[in-house]
This record gives sequence, structure tokens and C-alpha cells, in this order.
Amino acid sequence: MSVQESRRAKLEALIRRGIQPYAYRFDVTHGSAAILSRHAELEAKGTPVRFAGRLMTKRGHGKAAFAHLKDRDGLLQVYFREDALGAQAFADAMDLDLGDWVGIEGTVFVTKTGETTIRAGRVELLAKSLRPLPEKWHGLTDVEIRYRQRYTDLIVNDEVRAVFKARARIIGALRAFLDGRGYLEVETPALQPLYGGASARPFVTHHRALDMKLFLRIADELYLKRLIVGGLERVYEIAKNFRNEGMDRIHNPEFTMLEFYQAFADYEDMQRLTESLLLDAVASVHETLRISFERETVDFTPPWRRLSIREAAAEALGIRELPGDEPSLRELARGARVEADPAFGYGRLLDEIVSARVQPALVNPTFLVDHPLETSPLAKVKRGDPAVVERFEVVVAGMEIANAFSEQNDPQEQRRAFERQLELRDRGDEEAQVLDADYLRALEIGMPPTGGVGIGVDRLVMLLTDSRSIRDVILFPHMRPEEGEEG
Repeated sequence: MSVQESRRAKLEALIRRGIQPYAYRFDVTHGSAAILSRHAELEAKGTPVRFAGRLMTKRGHGKAAFAHLKDRDGLLQVYFREDALGAQAFADAMDLDLGDWVGIEGTVFVTKTGETTIRAGRVELLAKSLRPLPEKWHGLTDVEIRYRQRYTDLIVNDEVRAVFKARARIIGALRAFLDGRGYLEVETPALQPLYGGASARPFVTHHRALDMKLFLRIADELYLKRLIVGGLERVYEIAKNFRNEGMDRIHNPEFTMLEFYQAFADYEDMQRLTESLLLDAVASVHETLRISFERETVDFTPPWRRLSIREAAAEALGIRELPGDEPSLRELARGARVEADPAFGYGRLLDEIVSARVQPALVNPTFLVDHPLETSPLAKVKRGDPAVVERFEVVVAGMEIANAFSEQNDPQEQRRAFERQLELRDRGDEEAQVLDADYLRALEIGMPPTGGVGIGVDRLVMLLTDSRSIRDVILFPHMRPEEGEEG
């Protein structure tokens, strides 16, 4: 008989005895953390406790046995004795399988070896586990299974639980920082009649009732700036975005972004704000500004370095100054083995060079500034240098973590920028942005000077939890279909 067949046989036997193997509720009075921290008080007063968890270990000694149950905070030992439980209840406890959810009522004591333990006076099966828990998780194949079966991964790998608890603290810190500075948290549409706010391919769907094409948002930027037009002055959203793009260690088609916008501010103001915000996020999970990521030390100590994209690219290519024309830049990129789509213009070429040759070398937080106009259609041109825009990216450990602009609020300039994007689309650049007439109408009503920032929450969590892949920090990452599944 297989393990699953044995467990199903136990399930049927329980049902025949009139025992409910899947309880409706159990009144928990103490979690493992509370019992471990207050064990002396609970033992001295003889306080009864009710504790529930998943059975992780069990070892018997005749008419007595020890087990460990695991709740959200960790493991706690339980002691079973036949004379305390009664013969039938003790036998039922010994018949429990690893993975079963169990409720315990009893009192707390400390064993001779110093382990805090519950002396069980009553045992209740809360949910029967029909599949055995895995014993070992290692190797590439098992990593794939971990992502597919995150529920099991969370049971057996405490370090995985720790990552997602840290993720919650990081997001909480981001939200508290902005709330404390008068920002209003808002929600904007995930289904949009026109996508925009970034250079990316969208996912397309169809609304049957309205008989219209809709897009899953690639960014929430244009809707948030409509709210600035409406007078909400400081807004933010922590949102799921969707981009129909490739998957690798820092890209997932569904990902989480924080975007925030502030009226009467420019990118210099947002640079200072972003530095403070990210330092707060670091402090939410670390006691130091020097953290480890992929065996390197990342030092967040301010002030952070500021680096011009053009100068950095020229240095990486081994030349004094970048050429100003696209063919020459493309030839340099080819010589540096930087692959670029033939449809890309000068700005996208430069962006590819920076991504391939500059970013990987940036370990400590760095502000990359002076982006080309072509790749930044939603930003204002830089004062004193109209060839570039007022924009910065924050790069840490080779990853882009944040992107920010002095937002374009001139409707005529914004229209011209959209039209330049349409020309790029005509050349074959499928990620060039589309013209949003309603957004232009909003700008014509009037948007005050505004600074805006977008932060990749998943990448930030990767960085602060020393996780190698974005799939390690997303509870349910996208995967290829398993064999036998419909793709």
C-alpha cells in the first residue's frame, strides 16, 4: 500500500468512527512565539493553553511520545502520555501522520533538556494530510517544484517564510513613509482601454459586454498623473503591472510597482525623497546600511553617487565621448557585443549599452541621470541641455530599482513626444508608447509642476533579502506548463 493509500484508509476509518477529519474551527489561545516567550509564567500559573499547528515530527516511547507542531511563528514541542489522554485518544494521537493539522489543549512545562513543551490533555485532528511532506529540497528540479508548489515550500523551508515576512515589512515601510508625508494611497484601473506609462508590450483581453479590446496595465503612471490634474497633489499606488515580455532572474510578466507623484516638485526633489524612502526600507529589515547581496557588500550610506549616462557609456566603451549619430553608436555597440533591435533609435541603443556595460558594474546605489529624450517621452527636457531629460534611475547591485522624472506638464510638448514615439512604432519598435488623447486632454486642463517615481518592489525585496531570482520573492511566479497540462 502506498503512503497516499495508507492515509486515505486512515481517513475512511476516522469517518466510519464518526470523527470529523476536517474541523470547522479551533479556538487558539497562544501561538508558539507567545508560549516560548512566556513559558515561565504559563508554567508557574498552570495556565491552560490551546495551540494548533502542522505535525512535523513524532517519536514514541511506549506509552509516551514527543512531537513538534509548526505554526506561523515556528516549532513547538508537544508531549503525549497515555495516562493523561486515555488509551483511545493516545492511540489516535500516535496514528497521526506528518503533515496533519492538529489542535492541542494542555499545560506548559520545560523538559530536563530545557525545551519548552505542552503536556497534552486533549488532541484534536483539524485537517488530515493525504500527501506526505517532502524530506529534501535541492537541485534545479526541486527548485522548479518549489515555485510551482509554494504551499509546500513554505511548510518545509523556514528561510522562504522569512523572505515573505520581510517582503511584508518592506512594503509596510514604503507605505508608512509616504503616508507620513501626506501622500494619499489610491487605486487605478488594471484593465485599461489604452496602455501607457512605459515602453513595453501589453497583454490584450476582450470585454464581452462592451465588445471592446482592453489591456492589462503596463504602468499606472498616466492615471496617477490624471489625479494630480484633479488636485490630489500627492498620490501613490502599490500595484500589480503586467508586461508581455521575456522571463529571467529579474523579470516576471506580473510584478509589483510602487509609483508616487508629488505636485510642485521636480526630479531633484524626488531624488532626495527616493534616497530617504529606500533607506527606510533597508532599515525595516536590516540593522545596518551595509548589506550582503550575492556575496558582495552593498553600502547604502548616503549620499549616493550621481553618474551621467553618456559619460558612463563612453567610459564603458573605452572612448572619450559618445558619437551623436545613430549609425556610429550602433557600430560601437556591435563592437562591444551589445545586441540591439535594428528598429531601435539612438536613445534605445544607448539604453541597451548602459544596461549591458554600465549597470552590471554598479554595486552601491547610484543615480544614473541625463537620459536621452527618445527613451523618456513623459519627462521634461533638462534645463540647459535640451538633448536629455530630467530623469534619474537608481541602480543597485546591477539592477534598476527606481525610475523618476520631472513630469512633462506641457500638453503641446507631450503631444510631440507621443508623435515621435509613433514614428518609432512605424520603424518596428513595438515597445514605443502610444498616443493617449484623453491624457493630453487632462494636461490641457492643467497639471502643476510634478515629480514622479516608480520603484520595482520585487527587485527591492530581492536586494534586501539576498534573493537571487525574482521568482524567490513572488509567492506564485509564472511558470511554463507542467507536462500534461494545457499550455
